[in-house]
Amino acid sequence: MKEQADETEERRCQSNELVQHMLKERKQLLSLMLKVSTEGPDAASVKSVAHLEEFNQVLVDYIAAGHFGLYDRIAEGKERRRSVSELAIQIYPRIEQTTQIALAFDEKYNPENNEHELHHFQEDLSMLAEELTTRIEYEDQLIQLLLEAKA
Repeated sequence: MKEQADETEERRCQSNELVQHMLKERKQLLSLMLKVSTEGPDAASVKSVAHLEEFNQVLVDYIAAGHFGLYDRIAEGKERRRSVSELAIQIYPRIEQTTQIALAFDEKYNPENNEHELHHFQEDLSMLAEELTTRIEYEDQLIQLLLEAKA
């Protein structure tokens, strides 16, 4: 019985670590988004290009933290709390949609891509921000449920 309790506590600790990592990435992402949105992607500015490159990297890291951390854990059946698994299954299609939009943004505006068009940048960033807002709302529901189930 003690082994099972220890195993459950270990799984929940791992979930908590994944959540904390994802929230750290999210905080950094939102800070960089604000910076990039006020600067714009001025191709002539080394500073703007560096911030855009950093933003894109953190964007991909944040997306990966959710997918390859938290959602993979649930998909692999490592999450035993039914309410958490059911919510994750319910919201995953919408999370996946935001992932595709984020990856398309990264591909389009990655500074390594010399052929990106900058004149649609603000509209694309605005659309990305709306999608990330939706994603954050869904993730927060899942995080709240994870924390409630832990308590």
